[in-house]
Amino acid sequence: MAWQYQFELLSRPYGGVTEGPIWDGAAILFTHIPSSRIMRYDLDSGAITEERGGTNHTNGLAFDSLGNLFGCCSGGRAIVRFDRDGADGYGAGAMTAVADRVDGQRLNTPNDLAVDRRGRIWFTNPWNGGNIDPSEQEELDNRSVLRADPQPDGSYTVARVTFDTTMPNGVLVSPDQRTLYVAESNSDRPDLNRELRAYPINEDGSLGAYVTLHTFGRDSNAVHRGIDGMCLDAEGNIVATAGWELGGPGGMIYVFAPSGRVLETHPIAANRPTNCCFGGPGLTTLFVTSTDGHFYRAETDRVGWAIYP
Repeated sequence: MAWQYQFELLSRPYGGVTEGPIWDGAAILFTHIPSSRIMRYDLDSGAITEERGGTNHTNGLAFDSLGNLFGCCSGGRAIVRFDRDGADGYGAGAMTAVADRVDGQRLNTPNDLAVDRRGRIWFTNPWNGGNIDPSEQEELDNRSVLRADPQPDGSYTVARVTFDTTMPNGVLVSPDQRTLYVAESNSDRPDLNRELRAYPINEDGSLGAYVTLHTFGRDSNAVHRGIDGMCLDAEGNIVATAGWELGGPGGMIYVFAPSGRVLETHPIAANRPTNCCFGGPGLTTLFVTSTDGHFYRAETDRVGWAIYP
């Protein structure tokens, strides 16, 4: 019998989206997009404090294998690196844009990202106009997954790697580094299915033809909301946030095998869960954020996986 997750609300809803939870080895960091803050949850004390402000509506967060922290700065239309300000955290460290253009044009509004063992940053580049100044215009004619490659001089080059997405959202690199998982949310296209896709990663960093692992259906009748954010467990399974209050099964945590088989589902009392990560000393606690600003945790019978720590 599958373990039933009992979600505990750790803080009152902040109002507006919380996102990007990650485990740094001692605490959980997550973003509150409207207030442009990174928050820190200390497992020992239970305190939730501001880690740093002024993030310009940063959404997803990710570490590379060396512990460098990167974020999707939707307000700045860039991938940024947050430098530590010493041993105490990121509060006064530099926030540096490492990628803000592709093919000579400005990025859209980067949403989520994953860093592989080569230091390449894979990120989704949809258009979320609510996170930027209304005067900003979309320059690109596509909403794709992009790859930022580190160069010897510390800069990054950016390339488009998907040519068949319309509104990509969550993204993961598999533990064996051979597959890129993409949540194709199609959030502004009610005529298209919401899908979980698996793209083979070629040696040169290009992607092969995708396989659809799971289809949530279309949204023409406000029934389906597909996957928003995802994380991995130690067996390579995909743990994903999906669902909404408008129809279907509601807010839900899904556990998918790499084949796409649905292994488990766990209802959560959030209208629209946004992202999740494993944390804690044994990486067995699941932390979840939402569009209303919730921050939950649940003990699980799974062990999480991440490239760092």
